[in-house]
Amino acid sequence: MTNHVISARKMNNIKPKKKVLLVINCLQGGGAERVVLTLGQGFFELGYDVHILRFKPLMQYDTNPNLNYHVLKFKPYKLIPGKERRDKIFASVVDKYVTNYIGHFDMILSNLDRADSILSYSKLPNIFYVIHNTVSLLYKFHKNNIATQLKSRMAEIYAKHPCICVSVGAEQDFIKSFGHITPTTAIYNPIDKESIQKQADAFVPEYQNYIIHVGSFKDAKRHDVLVKAYAQTDQSMPLILLGQGKHRSEIEQLVTELNLANKVVFLGFRDNPFPYIKHAQFKILTSNWEGFALVIAEALVLGTPVISTNCPSGPSELLPQNNLMPMDDVEAIADKMKQAMINPQQFKAPFDENLLPVKIAKQYDTFMESIK
Repeated sequence: MTNHVISARKMNNIKPKKKVLLVINCLQGGGAERVVLTLGQGFFELGYDVHILRFKPLMQYDTNPNLNYHVLKFKPYKLIPGKERRDKIFASVVDKYVTNYIGHFDMILSNLDRADSILSYSKLPNIFYVIHNTVSLLYKFHKNNIATQLKSRMAEIYAKHPCICVSVGAEQDFIKSFGHITPTTAIYNPIDKESIQKQADAFVPEYQNYIIHVGSFKDAKRHDVLVKAYAQTDQSMPLILLGQGKHRSEIEQLVTELNLANKVVFLGFRDNPFPYIKHAQFKILTSNWEGFALVIAEALVLGTPVISTNCPSGPSELLPQNNLMPMDDVEAIADKMKQAMINPQQFKAPFDENLLPVKIAKQYDTFMESIK
């Protein structure tokens, strides 16, 4: 038998690479956007051909050469009247682009509501939704008739494809909100330990002996509770706030009213928050809800002690009971802060190596195979 015939047979036995497409509106700010890139790296390490499709060209993160990037601009389609009609038309554009220019995928992962709505009209196979939030709290389903209508529309969307929730709590909330409308599972967000540790050594912050909070100034984060609790401590450590958002000016005003202007530092959004997290005495989270609480896992990678409200969902799945505080309870949060200011090390917790990107990607792969 000739050598080239043997080589041809060997080539025929080589399994083609699996392909995954991660779809998201943009790669600007936010935890979910960072998760998409980290998960993409995990799939690459698992041997996948990885593609990322976004609908806005804006990009706030460094591009990973192991991933393939695509942009399909949604903006021109905003002129089309009617949200559902608009999303339906754009879905056909997405389908055509993917089919003609990228090819068939073993898994298509839709991230956040814009992508979820558009892909609910897609005719592409192997679509999965990634549920990044505790949906009933984020969308305030209990609030009014508009929220009830939104809940009904979301149930229509999520019934169309299997859903992967980023924590056990998020999955429980999803099922409680919508019922068993589709297959679900809980898979934690991936944490790129090596990358975080490397970024954390990029510089040493100009501040010392401080407390840190990292998060957007939005409803869920409850910066107001944090600042009021901090006011009840002796403020022997400054409080550094990293992030932007709609409530920032309100919180700045609250800080002034409580005479804390020389103790609370607003640093805005930082591309690389990790040196600030690494060098903090401890990290605090005062949220009323999370999807997974990515910032907790990132702090654990760096060996930074963490205290957090016991909110749905995520903190209780990542931290020991001793590190948790009741939500909205300014006095209890202040007491825990005082304990941490005296002895931060009592709130150190181990990082779970099962959160590494390749291990999380493997769980996605296993769930996909179980659905087929």
